[in-house]
Amino acid sequence: LRARAEGGRKFFWRMTEVVLPTRMVLQQQKLKLLSAQKGHQLLKKKSDALGVKFRQILGQILEAKNKMVDLLKTASFSMAEVKYTAGEIRHTVTENVTTVTSTKVRMRSENIAGVLLPVFEVLQEGNNAQEAAGLGRGGQKIQQCRDKHMEAVTHLVKLASLQTAFAALDEVIKITNRRVNALEYVIIPRVEGHIHYIESEMSEMEREEFFRLKKVQNVKKRRAIEQAAAEARQLALEAAAPAAEGGAGAAASGMMKRAADEDVVV
Repeated sequence: LRARAEGGRKFFWRMTEVVLPTRMVLQQQKLKLLSAQKGHQLLKKKSDALGVKFRQILGQILEAKNKMVDLLKTASFSMAEVKYTAGEIRHTVTENVTTVTSTKVRMRSENIAGVLLPVFEVLQEGNNAQEAAGLGRGGQKIQQCRDKHMEAVTHLVKLASLQTAFAALDEVIKITNRRVNALEYVIIPRVEGHIHYIESEMSEMEREEFFRLKKVQNVKKRRAIEQAAAEARQLALEAAAPAAEGGAGAAASGMMKRAADEDVVV
């Protein structure tokens, strides 16, 4: 009983629910442990895959930001060249603005280890409404400035896509790591504690049953020995009774004979 109490205290911190020490519950706990271990392995692989993609996106973001600085510098310099060559073109650009744009951004999803990451893409549809700008003078510089700014916008959309995927991936990695840690440090030790508790209880019950059977067997043997001894004594008494009766009869006959002899003498 002391050993059972110590074992119960040892695994009490792991047990948050009452489990019955039966073979059925033991089988259920073993299946639960197997499922938890498989889930832990899958989530660990998922976390590793997401970590690889996370570091890859981080490198792409750093590279894109450095390139973005150069593109913005080039676009600003080209804008200065346009102002120097063609003068102020702000009013011309504003007049040619329409409600329908030829540059659009489309979003699609990319599946990474079961996680959907948003990806933004730049699409060119229709004609550019600013093609007429610069017909008077500076048309080549204006076209170069437009291309530089378009390249900067395209790269900016790519950078926004990378940063959005980076933030989403960071949140998913945190959730996955929490699940991995919960399985590794809470669920699996708890189930292992339940299994150890059930096995120890069943082993103790088997020892108690074996001890009980031995006691019952010893009691039966002792009773059998006592019964055999009693039967032996009874048989001995039954065998000794006729001999005693025969001796008593012989003694009585001798006494009667002596009495008859005495009568004859008188």
